[in-house]
Amino acid sequence: MSDVLARWNRLSLEEAAKEILPCCGSKAWAEGMAKRRPLLDKMALLAASDETGRGLGESDWMEAFHSHPRIGEARAAAATPAQSLAWSTAEQQKVTGDAVKTALAEANREYENRFGHIFIVCATGKSGPEILEILRRRLENDKEIELREAAEQQRQITQIRLKKWLSQ
Repeated sequence: MSDVLARWNRLSLEEAAKEILPCCGSKAWAEGMAKRRPLLDKMALLAASDETGRGLGESDWMEAFHSHPRIGEARAAAATPAQSLAWSTAEQQKVTGDAVKTALAEANREYENRFGHIFIVCATGKSGPEILEILRRRLENDKEIELREAAEQQRQITQIRLKKWLSQ
């Protein structure tokens, strides 16, 4: 068992949920994860995350989505934990160039008007033009399909962040 998991398993339910919250951004997910303790290794942690995520409702996903900055921006909601912002910055490191950022800003506005939440994509390793292409493709989805796709992207982000959290 990693030192991070061993320590986390000993925290109170409230402290454990607060500590893991930046990995996803949904309080229901964080509380669900804290209730699944003890988790003994990385594989158990990742599996518990997926299982907990499958039980989330639309409002829980919206809370998770709103914990992220928009693609191409450096800030999210004021209540976003600092660790989550640092991870977002690293995840979006390939989004560069004024023209791409301008196009992303315009497409982000269109997306938010259409779906009522920010565009979520697992940006790790993707360039700005790749993300813009994905965003434009997803604008063609209906709301139900897009919620499922955004939730899957959030699941992927959460898995990456959990691995980073374990390696702290």
